[in-house]
Amino acid sequence: MIMSRTEAPRDEAAGDLADQLLGRLLDGLPAEAVLTDPDVTAAYANDMASFCAAGAPAVVVLPRTVEQVQHVLRTASALRVPVVPQGARTGLSGGANAVDGCVVLSLTRMNRVLEISPVDRIAVVEPGVVNADLSRAVGEHGLYYPPDPSSWETCTIGGNIGTASGGLCCVKYGVTAEYVLGLDVVLADGRLMSTGRRTAKGVAGYDLTRLFVGSEGSLGVVVRAVLALRPKPPQQLVLAAEFASSAAACDAVCRIMAGGHVPSLLELMDRTTVRAVNDMAHMGLPEETEALLLAAFDTPDPGPDLAAVGALCEAAGATSVVPADDAAESELLLQARRLSLTALEAVKGTTMIDDVCVPRSALGRMLDGVAAIGDKYGLTIGVCAHAGDGNTHPTVCFDARDADESRRAHESFDEIMALGLELGGTITGEHGVGVLKKEWLAREIGPVGLEMQRAVKTVFDPLGILNPGKLF
Repeated sequence: MIMSRTEAPRDEAAGDLADQLLGRLLDGLPAEAVLTDPDVTAAYANDMASFCAAGAPAVVVLPRTVEQVQHVLRTASALRVPVVPQGARTGLSGGANAVDGCVVLSLTRMNRVLEISPVDRIAVVEPGVVNADLSRAVGEHGLYYPPDPSSWETCTIGGNIGTASGGLCCVKYGVTAEYVLGLDVVLADGRLMSTGRRTAKGVAGYDLTRLFVGSEGSLGVVVRAVLALRPKPPQQLVLAAEFASSAAACDAVCRIMAGGHVPSLLELMDRTTVRAVNDMAHMGLPEETEALLLAAFDTPDPGPDLAAVGALCEAAGATSVVPADDAAESELLLQARRLSLTALEAVKGTTMIDDVCVPRSALGRMLDGVAAIGDKYGLTIGVCAHAGDGNTHPTVCFDARDADESRRAHESFDEIMALGLELGGTITGEHGVGVLKKEWLAREIGPVGLEMQRAVKTVFDPLGILNPGKLF
């Protein structure tokens, strides 16, 4: 591979291989789709987890067609060159980070919505379609694509599939995996494979579609997806409840879920997060609260549901319960929640964002444990959470230029993941493993599970060229 520069003969070999790689790529790609300027390719080196290790790409390619993707994979396979698939690089675990000498395969130019069927309630899209653009497109047909990550205005459907991403509305509508019906995938050797279906039902053979969802580009490159849609629900209305402790807010979450309520959204922001959002966006959120819980319903008449949930919040010790007056006020509250991770990054300049999901019954213990870890290491750790799913995002704020603070940040991050596993949870609910959590994946699934996962990888990618160094 194009990696070593330590010996003159190998330099010459690497140079020859680089020339050969470039020449072969240009045989099947337009020149404007092949980027080699180091100043340009460096911009594709990493995703939002900028502190994770990243290499220098040999070349960045931006195909527009399935055939061009196949050409890239055939070339890389023939030359044994690693390929790192990328979307919008909004990932938070280093899953899209380049490795030295790789071909970065950016799919952002494959951004067409190919079909929207109101009868079949499906959309057929290319991987570079932005999540929010798809939502707006299907909305014009009275339909709804529920998965809505906080980065929905920039993240792509291909990236969402790669990490099996979630979003704010998952408590009612579920995550990306539940909406991917079928895929077209280019394999490592350039062959095109179709999985799944476009029908409402289908159980023919192994569920390879689900296998690719969450595989982080390590098994193949998604070039087309058939997505399930739902009828567009009414505009949701939001209730905001303030609590004097995170434990009380988590008690309210448990009461709401045990009561059989089905909110379209149930989100939590701790005091650190609320203050960070106010500092960045001046949104006027209540800074004296220790935890702010947002609950929403998108039923035709959400009033009774909001009233019932408000009563449960008060029973759990809420100091204030305020329903939004209208859709505009509701959207403002949701925007505040979507800004949480960006606002926390501004606190110190760098964040390590944990993605630990625990059983809802353990949510209070998780947040109390994170607070204790922050105190132990003398760090600011803000927590926002998809509380209805038990999916927490403890966010360690630190100065990456300070070696000691960086060390403490990494140690606290590890302790948070260990706490999640101890509470019966998982190391990632929606962000993926990437580079950041490789060691922890092995701890969670155990040696037999790891052996089986590696065996699957070998079947689809025997040369190990697809997104090497990720997951395990």
